[in-house]
Amino acid sequence: MKIGFIGLGKMGGNMVKRLLQNNHEIVVFDFSVEAMDEVKEYGAIPSKNIEELCEKLPKKKVIWLMIPAGKTVDNTLEMLSKKLLPGDIIIDGGNSFWKDTKRRSTTMKEYGIDFIDCGTSGGVWGLQNGYCLMYGGDKNACEYTESLYKDLATENGSLYCGKSGSGHFIKMVHNGIEYGMMQALAEGFELIEKSSFDTNLTDVAHVWQHGSVVRSWLLDLTHNALQEDTKLEKIKGYVNDNGEARWMIESGMDFEVPLHVTAASLFTRFESRQTDSFAMKMLAAMRNQFGGHDVKEK
Repeated sequence: MKIGFIGLGKMGGNMVKRLLQNNHEIVVFDFSVEAMDEVKEYGAIPSKNIEELCEKLPKKKVIWLMIPAGKTVDNTLEMLSKKLLPGDIIIDGGNSFWKDTKRRSTTMKEYGIDFIDCGTSGGVWGLQNGYCLMYGGDKNACEYTESLYKDLATENGSLYCGKSGSGHFIKMVHNGIEYGMMQALAEGFELIEKSSFDTNLTDVAHVWQHGSVVRSWLLDLTHNALQEDTKLEKIKGYVNDNGEARWMIESGMDFEVPLHVTAASLFTRFESRQTDSFAMKMLAAMRNQFGGHDVKEK
């Protein structure tokens, strides 16, 4: 399939490379010339702007967005609404708030454009391992673009979740659960680090990867981080959040669902911006390992 792809950041660029490896044709645009040059070497077709990107696509256009949530998405959709025709498809693969997605879908429908929301997980490892994709929207439009999800995802790693907004909703819940899992690992390792036992943390992470009920990919990444810096002395215990847990807590209030772990994990990240602890360093290290997120070095 020949599609347009806007946004070549940490995940977007690798997604383009994976699609190219699966014989899709990709027309790309990003404000970073260096990012476009990199994917051009893999066979992507660069564009000077969004208008040129649209001109290079076939009659029924499919455009994948991998850009920051918020006004950037709205501004891009406004530009695309002037260039696309009824029957064309836009896929938002970023971490947009599901309520914004429902609003955008309604707006795009007025132009006859199908708007698909696709929650994307896999971080900087997605090119190598494949992604986990959760997508929602008009079923016919989703079936038309199904080959994209299958080729991006690991085996059994893509799911049609339902009507518009469902993909981003499921991804939001996924990320909220991720917060809690990361927090539990970070607190556990801090307890070991503060104890009177001279136990090697890297060895603990390693043994837990074999037969333990807490074995997981996050534990694998924890092991990687500890191998690189056993005491995490090179980074600060400062942990950002990207908004998904805030949205999940808001949604919990909407549906009257108690979200104790997610809320506590989010508030702990706020705390990390005021103090420097080993648990916060561990959280920062894990985020860097799975998503390539920046860490603050001392």
